[in-house]
Amino acid sequence: MPPASDSPAMTPAEHFSPASATIAVVTYNRSGLLTRLLESIARMDPKPGHVVIVDNASTDDTADVVEAHRDLVGTEIVYRRLDTNTGGSGGFSEGTRIAYELGSEWIWLMDDDVEVLPDGLAKMGKWAPRFKSIQGRRYDYDGSEFYWQYRIAEPLGIPIPFAPSGFDASGYKEMNSGCFEGMFIHRDIVQQIGLPDPRFFIYWDDQTYGWLASRLTTSVIVDEFVLRRTREIKQWDMGIRHMNASSDAYRYYIMRNRAYIKHYYRTLGVYNPILFGLGTALTFAKELVRLLFVERKVRGTSNLFRGLRDGGRISRDALWRPMTPLEA
Repeated sequence: MPPASDSPAMTPAEHFSPASATIAVVTYNRSGLLTRLLESIARMDPKPGHVVIVDNASTDDTADVVEAHRDLVGTEIVYRRLDTNTGGSGGFSEGTRIAYELGSEWIWLMDDDVEVLPDGLAKMGKWAPRFKSIQGRRYDYDGSEFYWQYRIAEPLGIPIPFAPSGFDASGYKEMNSGCFEGMFIHRDIVQQIGLPDPRFFIYWDDQTYGWLASRLTTSVIVDEFVLRRTREIKQWDMGIRHMNASSDAYRYYIMRNRAYIKHYYRTLGVYNPILFGLGTALTFAKELVRLLFVERKVRGTSNLFRGLRDGGRISRDALWRPMTPLEA
């Protein structure tokens, strides 16, 4: 466990400068949601040094929305429109790269369907002197506390769905995962593990990135509400957590991208074929449950099988290499 501070007399304010942080947002054809996010950033106190917006080749008025908010946000906006839709994975990879090249000490990653609470950065900065990979808490669309699966069963490569939700007096819990809906990560960790892997396109990318970070530093989720989700998603209420509705594209990538996790596991020497295969089978079963109980349909299973098929080809690629560290 890293020490709480270098000296008992030091305070968080002496260690963390809000201007050293960059919010990196990925958006795609959701200018209305992006507007809400930018308006929430305008209300922040303190504000980050930069806001990076990566536009995944939107065809709506996203560019106009960004321009309309340049003078309203109160901090510098860096807008990057990609030529093609690279998915969330590609967008966060590009957003992290831009933030890193801006010299940002801290990079706060988020989707366009959240808004930042006014004191969100102050709350995250409070923990910055102690940790280098931090996840804050979120309110759901309806104002309830959103439960995020912060622990993964490493041999299986899947989240633990009912990891304890409560916090003790320390105000944090160690995690070995990550979520790009609010990941707050230090440039030192980004430098060592490289950029988020754009090959995932969507799904498992943030879990894998957070897992890689946790192998280098003590990663934590802190008992601080810093974001609020602004998009309502059809859900199945399971008590401590919810199961969201999905899509055919998600079903495909959920299964295909198991192959990328397998490659990372092999590279880092933690791959157990039996246990990882069990994790894949459990993932497949969970997606069947999602179809039946959340979306209430049976069509869509073909996308799971296609993902497994294409994942098999990826896992046999002898030329595959992980993302490389960045130059300091």
